[in-house]
Amino acid sequence: MSKIITDNKKEAQSAVDSRPIFPKENYKFMLVGIVVIVLGFLLMMGGNSTDPNTFKPSEVYSFRRITLAPTVIVLGLLIEVYAIMRRPKANA
Repeated sequence: MSKIITDNKKEAQSAVDSRPIFPKENYKFMLVGIVVIVLGFLLMMGGNSTDPNTFKPSEVYSFRRITLAPTVIVLGLLIEVYAIMRRPKANA
């Protein structure tokens, strides 16, 4: 009798484990969010100087690095939050 109970538990557990956590559309939003975050970090990169003894504030403190890149990263994080919290539409 205990073998039947354990077999039923294994079947139920394997059925639950095979379902994806999110619908396909949520994974698409997550991928878009990751791409936007990576784009923000790429915007923050740069400023390679040929002389390490010189400091160019116009390169380091540019609009792209100080304002645009962090804004793009936060936008990507908001897309990720939306992708996680989004519920699938009910089929009517």
